[in-house]
Amino acid sequence: HLFLIIILQSLATGKSVDITFGSSYDQYRVPEAMKCVAGSVLIALGSLQSAKCFNLSRRLSRQTFQSSMSLNSVASNMETLEVTPIKSLDGTVTLPGSKSLSNRCLLLAALSEGTTRVDNLLESDDIRYMLEALDKLGVPVERVDETSVIVTGQGGPINAPSDEICELFLGNAGTAMRPLAAALCMGKGNFVLDGVPRMRERPIADLVDGLQQLGADVTCVQETGCPPVTIKANGLKGGKAEISGKMSSQFLSSLLMAAPVVDGDVTITIKDELISAPYVALTIGLMKKFGINVDIEGNMDKTPSFTIKASEKYKSPGEILVEGDASSASYFIAGAAITGGTVTVRGCGSESVQGDVAFANVMEEMGATITWAPESITVTRDPSMKLKGVDVDCGKIPDAAMTLAVAALFADGPTTIRNVYSWRLKETERMKAIVAECTKLGATVEEFRDYCIVHPPKDNKLNDNVLIETYDDHRMAMTFSLAACGGVNVIINDPGCTAKTFPTYFEMLESIATH
Repeated sequence: HLFLIIILQSLATGKSVDITFGSSYDQYRVPEAMKCVAGSVLIALGSLQSAKCFNLSRRLSRQTFQSSMSLNSVASNMETLEVTPIKSLDGTVTLPGSKSLSNRCLLLAALSEGTTRVDNLLESDDIRYMLEALDKLGVPVERVDETSVIVTGQGGPINAPSDEICELFLGNAGTAMRPLAAALCMGKGNFVLDGVPRMRERPIADLVDGLQQLGADVTCVQETGCPPVTIKANGLKGGKAEISGKMSSQFLSSLLMAAPVVDGDVTITIKDELISAPYVALTIGLMKKFGINVDIEGNMDKTPSFTIKASEKYKSPGEILVEGDASSASYFIAGAAITGGTVTVRGCGSESVQGDVAFANVMEEMGATITWAPESITVTRDPSMKLKGVDVDCGKIPDAAMTLAVAALFADGPTTIRNVYSWRLKETERMKAIVAECTKLGATVEEFRDYCIVHPPKDNKLNDNVLIETYDDHRMAMTFSLAACGGVNVIINDPGCTAKTFPTYFEMLESIATH
């Protein structure tokens, strides 16, 4: 409330304001909340173009750096993109490489013996953070072209390049933060892994707990269970760890990928339940391509145990092709289902190792026609057959489930999206974001702890010219662009946030759109 008063006072007087937060606020979302408040107020007042400058900075307990946001720069730099009404989507799109597979391939190549050429690497922010980290760690990476690199493996754990603390900034890339936090515990040296303010809100305590059980000297912020992560590594001798799998499968995947460079057997057990099990299967399958066998006991969907023997060592496969991103395929699959067009997505299909290809089955349940090929999926819908609401457990496809929320706006009857608590721990608080933006478009959304029910607008008529807030979340921008398939203009705030995983998304969408 105080901040709201300061905003209005500044607008009235024409004076700029500087606000600094003490370290005691690090555990809260105060800066991000204030950015939202400031932006909302200025938009409501119609004053965005003439907004004054507010510099938000935080004094951090470990180090000091500026995390500033100029509302003037919002007006000049944060773009909006108007997506005009889309009549139909028709054509073929070739998907960029998978984010999850790209960063996994880079890390395993760095830990392996020999050199590995990685092709169809995703060109995005998350991959850039991993590449920059490997460079700072002294792992040789030769850039062949925009989507291909050659990595010279370490043939074991990655050590710090010097006796000084090696600080790695990883943005908001969970697929870099979690695996690197585990892998660096297996070598020697002192490290601090940090990221953007939102990364400091994304839990990592379960992974840290597992690493500590294996004997690692690693900590995160005690009050929040989030980064920065501090590591004092001196190698590990193997052992057993029991961790939770309820928040994120990335914790288990990170431990599995790091385990083969430990001097001893490693056994990891899930103590409660494992969400997003297909991502773990993806990790294990990729490790096998690098020569590692993982012994699995128990049901993957319950409380499985995983053992990696000391004899297992990474060996380069020579070259590896990154599969197209199945999560990104969901936008084109849903777009074809909504409009009744015909779209083929190339890069993932019936032989895909990614769980998110199952999103196509959900669209089929809603009324779309799906044709599978080993490396592609073709989607269409009989225009005389309306999409129908569904009730789906999306625990295995949480990223693609966001696309389902927008497809639900065009369905006959409500759609229930279950088992998506992990939405709340992603790049933004996705449950709140989905509810807010669907409501703007005219839907009624019931929100619960780990599921929501989307009731479409009357006669599926969406509100026109809605400004979609993306919350610096790439998937929010891409998902809600599909609202234009309802014959309305949709304005996407900060479309550039798609650079995290799919910088060319809007160009690709336009290439197959009929307006």
